[in-house]
Amino acid sequence: MNLNIAHLALAHAGVTAALAGLVWTVQAAVYPQFAAVGREQFKNYHRRYTRGITLVVAPLMMAEAITAAALLLQGVRGPLFLGSLVLLATIWAISLLVEMPLHRKLATGFDPVAHRNLVWMNWARTLAWTARTVMVGAWMFGLSAW
Repeated sequence: MNLNIAHLALAHAGVTAALAGLVWTVQAAVYPQFAAVGREQFKNYHRRYTRGITLVVAPLMMAEAITAAALLLQGVRGPLFLGSLVLLATIWAISLLVEMPLHRKLATGFDPVAHRNLVWMNWARTLAWTARTVMVGAWMFGLSAW
């Protein structure tokens, strides 16, 4: 099957929307609960959480990046799509440079400052993925023949 721009766009939008939903779940339900886990259990809890969430998030983030790159290589341009790529780069930067080091700190045991910073910085990713979803959706609507 030859993937055209419409197929890539649909895959990209689907993955982006899935990640937006996932990051909202983490922000609203998972990260706040870190403070409720007892100090004795936190290291094991955090290890299980990071292992499990990585199995879900890593393939989705890779698929999002790969489909974005494929669309860019196919010549897709325009302010909505290119703006969404700026947000994608921002999400990756926050993930790698801020969130991962905070998780490494929390892996040694619960730290209230690291936890607070994790929650606050994850708001930036949550809002960026939400904005990406809206931008990619609007871009796709522009591709349609409505």
